[in-house]
Formats: sequence, C-alpha cells, structure tokens
Amino acid sequence: MKEVVLNVDIREDIGTGKSKALRKAGFIPCIVYGGKKSQALKILRSEWLKFIHAHKGENVIIDLKITGDEKPSKGNTVMIKDIQYDPVSEEMLHIDFNRISLTEAITVKVPVEAKGEAIGIKLDGGILEHILWELELECLPKDVPKSIEIDVSNLKIGDAIHVKDIKFSDKIKVKHDLDAIVLSVAAPSKEEVASAEAALGAEIATEPEVIKEKKKEEVVEGKEAKEAKTKAQAPSGKEERT
Repeated sequence: MKEVVLNVDIREDIGTGKSKALRKAGFIPCIVYGGKKSQALKILRSEWLKFIHAHKGENVIIDLKITGDEKPSKGNTVMIKDIQYDPVSEEMLHIDFNRISLTEAITVKVPVEAKGEAIGIKLDGGILEHILWELELECLPKDVPKSIEIDVSNLKIGDAIHVKDIKFSDKIKVKHDLDAIVLSVAAPSKEEVASAEAALGAEIATEPEVIKEKKKEEVVEGKEAKEAKTKAQAPSGKEERT
C-alpha cells in the first residue's frame, strides 16, 4: 500500500458553531483517534478534494504533516476511519482518522472487483450476481491490497466463487466466512425468458401475415395483368371499310 503526505492544521476551537465557521472559511474539521488522546485538526477543502480525487476508493496510509503542532511526533501515521456527509447537500462535514502503527496488523475492508465477462452471461444470457462487495482482511498496513480482483470469465450458469476460492498472500488473514459466496452467475429470470419467448413468438406470428399479404398482392397484380392482356387481344367491334 502506498503512503501519502497530507497537510493539516491544529484545530483549537471545538464545537458545532466553530465547525460551521471553519467550513465557511474553506476548511473541513477532522479528528485523529488512537494513541494517548484524540487530536482535533482541520484541513483545507481544496487539499482534501485533491487527495480524494487521486485516491478515491483506496485504503491509503497517510502521513499527517501537522502545522502548528508545538511537539511534533512520529506517531502521525493514520488511515481514514469515516467521512461524514450532509444528507441533503452531500457536503463533507467531518473526517475521522485512526492512528496506526506500521508494525502492527490492522483490520480493513477491501473492495472486490469482478474482471472479465462470464461464459454463462455471454452464451446463455445469465446474470452476474455480486454478493460481497468488500472483504474484511487483517494484515500489516503496507500489505493491504488496493482491491481484490476476481476473474469471472470461466463462470457458467450456476457457478460461484467463494471466499475460500480466492488466493491471498500469506501475509493476509481473511476475517470473512470462507464458505461465503462472493460472485455467482444465475440463470435469466423467468420474466426475462418469458419476455424473450413472447418477442420471438410475436416475430414468428407476423411472418405468415407478411407472406400472405405479399401473395395477395401478387394475385391482384396477376389478375390486373391478365385483364389488361385480354382487353388488348379482344376485337374492337368495328370493321374497317374499304
């Protein structure tokens, strides 16, 4: 896992009103848990948005560079614990960090990504069911994977990949139930099959009508041509006088 530097400032004014003032000034209040006591900090919104854009969805080891810390320490290595958003505006309200040690194992949730297109989907119209979107792992911070990629190309309808089927490094301990299903390919739903059959039936049903209509047109055209020929061959009824 990569380690990145994040610049933050000491936050001396704590409270709901102070936090609102901080946000108006372009900062996001945050707090670091762990160690002897928690530490209140603030980070520029622009700095945080740049960080999120570069590392969204990743478990990242962060080295906090704290401005205004009178007694800077080496214990400012953290990971994101939680980000709080406004339920209406979706504005970032607060960030929680957990202080970690690079030499002690941590428990993290890592996202699962499906790679490839399953045979059961490509050939038989099956549906990929993504049941577990993340797995809980325990390992040293530097050994935390960015994501867990699973190749589903060979899955047929009815096939499934369980937690125990995934190969992990010896340095990683899986905290999940090993028999839990992560991904599977299911048969098309009855509604989808019925819809497809109905569409096929409708297509077949309309074909005779087209043929019938075509034959009808040919009969009419043939009749008209025959009548025209008969008229052309028929005597006019008037003989030419010499």
